Amino acid sequence: MMKHLIKQMIVLCAYGFAIISHGQNNEMIWADQKQKELFNFESKNILYDIEYQKGTSEIVGGEGVTLGHKALKVTFKGDESTSGVSLKPKSPWITNEFKNFCLVFDATNLTDVSVQLHVGVESVNNENISRSVALPSRQTKTYYLEAQGKSLGEDYGLRDDPVAFKTEAVKMLINGWKYNLNFSEISKIKFFVKSNFKDKTVVLDNIRLVESPETDPDYLKNIVDKYGQSNKLDFPLKVKSDKELRQIAEKELRELAVSKPMPDRSTYGGWKDGPKLKATGFFRTEKVGKKWALVDPEGYLFFSTGIANARMANTTTFTGIDYKNDSVRYVDPEDVTPEDSKGIVTLNEKITNTAYRAYPNRNDMFVGLPDYNDPLANHYSYRRETHKGPVKHGETYSFYQANLERKYGEQYPGSYILKWRDITIDRMLDWGFTSFGNWAAEDFYGSKRMPYFANGWIIGDFKTLSKGYWGAMPDPFDPEFARRAKQSIEVVADEVKGNPWCIGVFIDNEKSWGNHTSPKERFIIAIDALKKNAKEQPTKAVYMKLLKEKYKNIKSLSKSWGIKINSWNDLAKGVAVDNNTVFSKGLLDDLAEMTVVYASEYFRIVNEELKEKLPNHLYMGVRFTPWGMTAEVRQAAAKYIDVFSINYYRESIGKKSWGFLEKLDKPAIIGEYHIGALDTGLFHPGIVHATNQEDRARMYKQYTGDVIDNPYFVGAHWFQYTDSPISGRAHDGENYNVGFVTGTDIPYPQMVKAAKELHENLYTRRFGDLKKEKKKKHIMSE
Repeated sequence: MMKHLIKQMIVLCAYGFAIISHGQNNEMIWADQKQKELFNFESKNILYDIEYQKGTSEIVGGEGVTLGHKALKVTFKGDESTSGVSLKPKSPWITNEFKNFCLVFDATNLTDVSVQLHVGVESVNNENISRSVALPSRQTKTYYLEAQGKSLGEDYGLRDDPVAFKTEAVKMLINGWKYNLNFSEISKIKFFVKSNFKDKTVVLDNIRLVESPETDPDYLKNIVDKYGQSNKLDFPLKVKSDKELRQIAEKELRELAVSKPMPDRSTYGGWKDGPKLKATGFFRTEKVGKKWALVDPEGYLFFSTGIANARMANTTTFTGIDYKNDSVRYVDPEDVTPEDSKGIVTLNEKITNTAYRAYPNRNDMFVGLPDYNDPLANHYSYRRETHKGPVKHGETYSFYQANLERKYGEQYPGSYILKWRDITIDRMLDWGFTSFGNWAAEDFYGSKRMPYFANGWIIGDFKTLSKGYWGAMPDPFDPEFARRAKQSIEVVADEVKGNPWCIGVFIDNEKSWGNHTSPKERFIIAIDALKKNAKEQPTKAVYMKLLKEKYKNIKSLSKSWGIKINSWNDLAKGVAVDNNTVFSKGLLDDLAEMTVVYASEYFRIVNEELKEKLPNHLYMGVRFTPWGMTAEVRQAAAKYIDVFSINYYRESIGKKSWGFLEKLDKPAIIGEYHIGALDTGLFHPGIVHATNQEDRARMYKQYTGDVIDNPYFVGAHWFQYTDSPISGRAHDGENYNVGFVTGTDIPYPQMVKAAKELHENLYTRRFGDLKKEKKKKHIMSE
């Protein structure tokens, strides 16, 4: 008996004193709810199949983590791709006995770091959803995925809602959008991870379906307090009064007053202790040894670590109020700034006097929104359109900007914004950042204290092609596209005014160029153009000329493609390449060429305008994404851009995804990445999950350090400066913990500490070998 107890104690020590015995969670969590056990891994009769995707599993017991009971131990491979296991029953699970239900399971993370676990549920009709959650290291918890329920089809303008019913289990969070699908018959459950930087092991047990508890009818009411914080949850940095907010501000101002930039920095933030290269008076790129680098205007090596989106434009959230006065919805067709990049819009009484509760369920979320005659009413604004969400247009409010006025007061109109500008730069220098990221407010452009990037968009009434995630792709052969590009870049040039503190310019963002999941997705733009009439679609007309020159007659083209096309006229009117098409080599080669032609025209037009209007500033590219980037588009871009910009939301950048940079021998920059947690009162951590702020800081250092160590990257920009509004940003409902500062403008101390530690040896870590080489050459010359 004593020997057995000692063995159990050893097991407990090995797994962090966090192990819950088999079946215990069933008693603790929703004990009175109807349940259906799917897997307990106890039976010798295996009634399911396991499919593997770069993962392994084994049934463990005895000395395993469930103290004498069996469970499934899964090891997810750290090979920078998706790794997981799928559990498939011999016959589908029937769920008709449940009205609304959750998939519930126990999980133990045996790894020394957190694991962002994704769980997917698939029906016999191939409908599927996935959710994710961060599993803390060496702990066992019960998790639930809401599979069927009334609220799943209701979009309230938040990426995910607060917990809707009482439970001790941990909610798995929505990836993407809400869907209420039919899971009356479940065919598969998948447990997986994405882009691990190391192998991670999780034990799964007691996988069951549970009838969802009764939803609290008021779970969305009064959830936001007057500061834009959670009104129902407490957390470490929560502000309780204006006095407290001012005291926090005064303390930080005293600390920043004696702070100085890191001692090894040049005027522009470059490495003044390193080798000095040719100075041109502006930022440029150079390959030094085997590493790409930015070079600052004085000739010092420069690496851009920054924070993106330091501006007011994305701090607003819909209040549920709209106005009957249509003048507020007027859109100037010549405007070059999209709606989500606009700052606060001033509203007058003629507009606010027509206010009405257009969306009561959203308006009921807020406690303490100011009256229109309140001193803080100047932080109301208006959004004329959105990308996604139930509110198509309506009144917004910026709690963040209101909190700035509370903190710093208003000595004259807008003085708190100038105070915010100076303090933000003071913070960035104190934390060791070398620049802003994209979308820095124009307020920073003339400061001459912190390098920045300008940005522009090409929007307008030009012809378009296939619609992607953020919208349709432009047709660059439409003359209107070139006119609008010229117009937009002229505005950017006027903002920059030849300022040497401007490193470069980003144009557009996360466009859907295609991806490598299939030929149809890879060549989606060219395929869409082929469907169009050449008389109406300029790109199609260019393709017609290209194909006629190559094939001379339609029979040769038809044979090469393996598609029966009777005449050039038929091709000009439109030919469908769809799911029934067999992609011959000839068709694939031509689609690739057409994609290069399309993308080359886009990048050529933008590049020529930038070089004419902003000849001394770098073209930073279009901010590619892994889901919207192909080899053909990269090939086209490489001819025109100075730096590849890539938004890459992963646990780490790894090494496997960047072979194309070596092949093209081009520098690159991470335009966006972030990590968030749920210990801040917000309802969603973001795209990449951590368990808390300490874990978030650890992951920030891991990711950024990997970028610094990659010889092709010249920078990394965290997205974003502030947390998203808890009730969802007006553009698309993002309500993420992704800021370096809270919605009350309080820096996260864990993130600040991590940034300082990382930046203290930024340049010696990146370029230290160059300093040694410089010293060696100096000794030899003597």
